[in-house]
Amino acid sequence: MQDVMTICNYCGCGCGVYLRVNQNRVVGSYPSKNHPITQGNLCSKGWHLHEFIHSHNRLTEPLLRKNGQLQEVSWDEALDFTASSLQQTKQDHGADAIGVLASAKCSNEENYLLQKLTRAGLGTNNIDHCARL
Repeated sequence: MQDVMTICNYCGCGCGVYLRVNQNRVVGSYPSKNHPITQGNLCSKGWHLHEFIHSHNRLTEPLLRKNGQLQEVSWDEALDFTASSLQQTKQDHGADAIGVLASAKCSNEENYLLQKLTRAGLGTNNIDHCARL
């Protein structure tokens, strides 16, 4: 077993959490006793932080709607479709017609990169996150 210190990503508090890893699988989470915010406590989301990581319900392949049905497609096809749709929307309606929703299921670093892409790449400040207080 290995314990990996991280920051809970479900809200903006920034609680210190240890993820328990067993044979390359995250199997549990528990609070840091010495973290200045957590102080040995977690909310119910923090205690269950790890559960989505290996969920059988988690999407692992991109899906596109074709003929009214969601179908698995390659990553290249999904990314090409997304890029062309965003370019067309920006061309037709301007950058502020685009909005981005970040996710509490991403790491803080991934969410930082998403806001950089949104602001610098897409040219809009329309980004929000479910973890803001």
